[in-house]
Amino acid sequence: MRVDYVGSTPTISARSMMQHRALAVLAAAAIVTIVWLALPFGTGILLGSLLAFSLEPLYRKLMRTFGRDFLAAFTVVLCTAVVIVGAIAGFATLFVTRAAQVANAGREALKQDGPLHAWVDTVTGWLSRFGISSDDVTSRLESGAGQIASSSAAIAGSFASGTLGLLLSLFFALLAMHLVLRYWARIVEELVIVLPLSVDHSHYLLAEFKRVGRMIISGTVLTGLAQGVLATIGFWVTGLPMPIFFGTTTAIASLIPAVGTLLVWVPAGIFLIATGHAAKGILELCWGALVVVGFSDYVIRPQLVGDESMPTLLVFVALFGGIEAFGLPGLIIGPLIMALGVAVLRLYAREHTSTAEKRDLASR
Repeated sequence: MRVDYVGSTPTISARSMMQHRALAVLAAAAIVTIVWLALPFGTGILLGSLLAFSLEPLYRKLMRTFGRDFLAAFTVVLCTAVVIVGAIAGFATLFVTRAAQVANAGREALKQDGPLHAWVDTVTGWLSRFGISSDDVTSRLESGAGQIASSSAAIAGSFASGTLGLLLSLFFALLAMHLVLRYWARIVEELVIVLPLSVDHSHYLLAEFKRVGRMIISGTVLTGLAQGVLATIGFWVTGLPMPIFFGTTTAIASLIPAVGTLLVWVPAGIFLIATGHAAKGILELCWGALVVVGFSDYVIRPQLVGDESMPTLLVFVALFGGIEAFGLPGLIIGPLIMALGVAVLRLYAREHTSTAEKRDLASR
């Protein structure tokens, strides 16, 4: 770079400034191009990075055991791949074999001599005031159950058709996980150089990204698994058919904001009450409210996530806004963006306060 001196003050020539701006434009274009190419697999790359943050303690432990970072990272990635593929394959098999059975059992229970028919007559009796008969409600429920049973194979076929995309996303997730486990410190060093912030601010935001990523995986995935296990215990104790299937469904339903697991254990409790098992139904509802929801949200989740969290309003905005903007991946992307946005605002407020204090001291 050419530097001219005017008196004792160095100045950068206009040509050098033009070259610097052109290089900055090219760098920005390169970043946009890279992001555009990676966008189809962005969810997988992001999820792999967050998994790496969450499993870093295991990686460190294996590092001390093996003494080689590649072997430790490869072991963590391989175990993660086995767990993910096994979980997806297991649930898909369970869904195909059990969903139709559950729907057919519900349709049989709603028939004239079924255990649910009399209960539906009692519950929907007041609808006759509005011209809606219980037979109409029952027929609609039977029709819906039949559609679920007939559609399970089609759903399984759609799942199979998306296997290639799922495998590609999983591949990029595992690759990103391997790279982040081994080279996160180097990645941070490079990003600190590129980001147009001070070194301290860049380190703070990247550390916050890592903390929030670990929090999302621990708070969402692990808490969902815990809720699934606890729900399975409740279903087994109360004698609900196929407790493992409904427990797995509860774990997946925990990803849905606000209602979550209520979509599974509340109908299960009502079903037990409607079929003449009032005590078991009440026990199921109490177990779901106190253990599946209460114990998980107020004991397990704080232990995994920590005490620092966003206000409840921002949490709901992040979840529902993320789903609205990104679909199902928004359950992860929404809270991550919200948490980083809050971190930037806190950083700005802290910097503004510090600058104001320095001005006050200088003016005295």
